[in-house]
Amino acid sequence: MLPGSSDKVIIVGAHFDRVSEGDGVVDDWSGASLLPSLYEAVKIEPRKHTYIFIGFTDEEKGLVGSHYYVRQMTKEQVAAADAMVNMDTLGLASTEAWASHSDKVLYGALIYIARQLNVPLDGVNVDQIGSSDAESFTERKIPRITIHSLTQETWNARILHTSKDKLSAMRLDDYYQTYRLLAAYVAYLDQVVGIPAKTTTP
Repeated sequence: MLPGSSDKVIIVGAHFDRVSEGDGVVDDWSGASLLPSLYEAVKIEPRKHTYIFIGFTDEEKGLVGSHYYVRQMTKEQVAAADAMVNMDTLGLASTEAWASHSDKVLYGALIYIARQLNVPLDGVNVDQIGSSDAESFTERKIPRITIHSLTQETWNARILHTSKDKLSAMRLDDYYQTYRLLAAYVAYLDQVVGIPAKTTTP
């Protein structure tokens, strides 16, 4: 937890469990290992949001850890949660976002930062592949976004949940660009989420 100046919260999460096949480097140590790096990136500047960085367990068994976390949140904690940023399966390609399952404000902010950094970003929906921890937060209507690297090509390579899920499957240049994008994005969210929309007077 990284305290901010208000009671508003941004949650950043990834799951650290894996299936028995392979080493689980892509799914999902690629996401979990960025949690401390993003903590370090965000702590430099003063912020209004409190950041909570969470490594969820048992995602592969049905989002067990994230479901538990969401169920135990109080009404006050839910009201304070302005965003949930989920990282799952990074480094197979350039950065992707699950656009159809992402809050429009959060997705728009990601597009903006990607353009500012000149980092590739595509909306790739993975509705037919499975679920991820961000979906647990929809139960309590907390805005969420899932960032990944799955494309049709990387899915067809059958890396996930197989013996191919190891370090050699990672494209480290793409992974680094995803880190750069996420570090800037997570910091930027402190400025753009939870701020009432400006109203224009007639």
